[in-house]
Amino acid sequence: MSSESAIHIEGLSKVFNTYDRPRDRLLQSLYGVGARVAPSSGLRRRFAHRSQACARPFWALHDIHLDIKRGDTVGIIGRNGSGKSTLLQIICGTLAPSSGDMAVNGRVAALLELGSGFNPEFTGRENVYLNGQLLGLTREQVSERFEQITAFADIGDFIDQPVKTYSSGMFVRLAFAIAIHVDPEILIVDEALAVGDIQFQLKCIERMEQVRERGTTILFVSHALEQIKRFCTTAIWLEKGKVRMAGQANFVSDQYRDAMLMQSSNQAPTAHGPRVDVANGVPALIKSTRVSATTLAPFDPLSVRVEYVVGDRSLPKLLLGVAIRDAKGTYIFGPNTHLDKVQIPYEPGMHVVEYIIPKVPLLTGTYVLDVGLFSDSGLVCIDYHGAASQVNVVAEYFSEGLVYIDHEWRVVNRG
Repeated sequence: MSSESAIHIEGLSKVFNTYDRPRDRLLQSLYGVGARVAPSSGLRRRFAHRSQACARPFWALHDIHLDIKRGDTVGIIGRNGSGKSTLLQIICGTLAPSSGDMAVNGRVAALLELGSGFNPEFTGRENVYLNGQLLGLTREQVSERFEQITAFADIGDFIDQPVKTYSSGMFVRLAFAIAIHVDPEILIVDEALAVGDIQFQLKCIERMEQVRERGTTILFVSHALEQIKRFCTTAIWLEKGKVRMAGQANFVSDQYRDAMLMQSSNQAPTAHGPRVDVANGVPALIKSTRVSATTLAPFDPLSVRVEYVVGDRSLPKLLLGVAIRDAKGTYIFGPNTHLDKVQIPYEPGMHVVEYIIPKVPLLTGTYVLDVGLFSDSGLVCIDYHGAASQVNVVAEYFSEGLVYIDHEWRVVNRG
């Protein structure tokens, strides 16, 4: 493990047993005992085989390779069940991996499940000392920081009440206050801030920014992608227990968001009038669509090169349209040559037309281009290619929405 690495993971996997019936768990245990104490090797093998047959393996994580540098702020994203919490629990040491190697370099403080590490019968005060010592501080060191911890948590007299009487918000306040004041070298936050009120979330983010400036490595799980984009430098996208993508937080978050939207949207092209019956012969056909770049930044140029062929007859009313859609399928812009009063070649033969955007005003995200040949002012669709090309717009986070609109701000009154 490099001295620059806070967490290094090689080939890490975690498998859980799942059972179809409650009795299968008991049978597996009994067969397991038989596999250990049976008098012959053949009988032991049979018991072992029956023990394995009682359960179905579920791979929560499979062959994970990661190297997280000191001082990195890493967002971990993915759908529920993708393995995020399992990975964090293994890093914290509360779960053991089934296979693979992992090295963690530094004191870890974590906010995982609500109330984890708390004794519900103890008061908040007693749990501060319990958690602080579990995280590596002496009792004297906890006493030195106790006033800061309680001030940050801001739960008043409840500090001397059993934590089983706490609301979820109070749990988070106290747990975060403890974790942030033990000077962790690695801080792990697993969706816990989602249950806090807005003011407390702002205070937590501000404090995490302070510890990040001191060089603390932060792993941050959130379904709020804007938090990941704004706060994290890199992101890891987990899908079905595997790393689907890792890289710059803004780009990975956008890719994840767009993939989720595309899965839920109907990608079939919208009907554009009656389509010509191909049984009578297709009068024109789109042969290929090529974009000048599949990845670009806002305000970069983009050109779409469309190659099409016209059949045996001329089509004087032929027009070409190019539409840009977002990941939801919403049309953002859809010009055509008829509306722009541009005559394209319509005689029999192969032709090429280029659609050019000098400065793409799109903000970060994944976009698809539809290309279609039409006739009669667009009333008749001759050939239509939905999602003919895809482009990714990538940039540092600087605005929200789909398109950039020129604007300015003016302070009217400073009073």
